[in-house]
Amino acid sequence: MNWTRPNAAVAATARLAASGIAFLALALPAFAGDRALIDYIGYSEDFRYFAFEEFGIQDGSGFAYSSIYVVDLSADSWVVGTPIRFQAESEETTMQSVRATVAQNAAGHFEEFRIDVPVEIAALIGDGAPNTDAKTLDFGAPGYLPGTVSGDYSLSLKTYDTTATSPCSDWFGIDPQGYELTIADSGTQRLVHRDANLPRSRGCPTDYRIHSVVMPFGGVTLSNAVAIISVYPGGFEGPDRRFLAVPLGL
Repeated sequence: MNWTRPNAAVAATARLAASGIAFLALALPAFAGDRALIDYIGYSEDFRYFAFEEFGIQDGSGFAYSSIYVVDLSADSWVVGTPIRFQAESEETTMQSVRATVAQNAAGHFEEFRIDVPVEIAALIGDGAPNTDAKTLDFGAPGYLPGTVSGDYSLSLKTYDTTATSPCSDWFGIDPQGYELTIADSGTQRLVHRDANLPRSRGCPTDYRIHSVVMPFGGVTLSNAVAIISVYPGGFEGPDRRFLAVPLGL
């Protein structure tokens, strides 16, 4: 197949490797758990599929890892064959090589689902923003002029005790936390997601935070927006940080 745009897999590999170098240069010693970072890879041309990478240094082992997720936004589920994961087997294996390996392994998915539309960040609560519980976030679609947006939306996040497939009480002595996400649009509130029994892939969460809202470049409606939620499951040395991608248009 001939492509009129740069090959998505090659572009993603280069970007992941470059941002991996920046990550290593800025990394600080971890005191407990591991705090994964996120890279927004892109949307499909029809805005149905969204891909992102979750990467970091595993607590306990100190080994680099990376996972790439491709989400079918219309079904609110991972596509078959993802997430694509790779973890180093020694501390000598660099973060950038781990990320490049995962990007290469995901190349077929990028091509199959035409993941080559850039992501635009509509709103973000940075990890360095102090004194915030990150349970609310106001946003709109970015406009052309500085500070202008289209739409007026507000996300609200609540957590509560629930049940999980994993034996959280035996492992960590905790009741696992579920989350409820709602969105308000001009005073009208809508339920986006509410957990029941947690899947095994979620582990034993202790908390959730709103991380960001992203949209495809050129897609200015809520129907294509995705909320990124930080989830903190119990880990070897304390709560880890992972990510959930929640479609807002369903």
